[in-house]
Amino acid sequence: MIRIGLPVSGILFLALSAVAVAAPKDHTGEQGWTPLFDGKSLAGWVQRGGVAKYEAVDGAIVGTSVPNTTNSFLCTERLYGDFVLHVEFQVDASLNSGVQVRSQFLPGFVCKGYQPDIAQSRYTGILYEEGGRGILADVDPKQVAPHVKNGDWNQYVITCDGPNITIELNGYRTVAYTGTGNGASEGVIGLQLHRGPKMEVRFKDIEIRALP
Repeated sequence: MIRIGLPVSGILFLALSAVAVAAPKDHTGEQGWTPLFDGKSLAGWVQRGGVAKYEAVDGAIVGTSVPNTTNSFLCTERLYGDFVLHVEFQVDASLNSGVQVRSQFLPGFVCKGYQPDIAQSRYTGILYEEGGRGILADVDPKQVAPHVKNGDWNQYVITCDGPNITIELNGYRTVAYTGTGNGASEGVIGLQLHRGPKMEVRFKDIEIRALP
């Protein structure tokens, strides 16, 4: 996401103190969940945008940025509409990343679509629209920060169900957003790595369950 000149009008700001906290979900062995990453290769994924390096290492997708280039995206070849997505990621102080859902590609290396952000604790947990309207649902960073495991694995559970999008971070719901008809109803799922200084992001246990 772009940090400069974030719009403030029309942003949904959530009172997180009223949102319930649940234990992170473990889907191992559950029916209905389909792995999107086989743990060994990038089969089923395609890189778009910038020239960051994505590779499968020790059961994780590792993305390494290249300074002074555009944003990079590693995206599914398939489109997805209504679903629950489970993904684990590592956070460090310099990271600027995100998970794209229901996203499309535009000219100029832009991936447009919903993005649950991954960054320092100020932005992790928000819902952003990459290449579009900016922040759609903001958070109180003081309430989110205790749920971010810096330097460790974190879990997102992202639900896209019709106009409704929810984000859970390590079992803590950060966003419950209802769209107004301007967002896409389907698209690719992507792993973003932002332009800027050299940084690295890791993703693993990427699974999806389709909703009726």
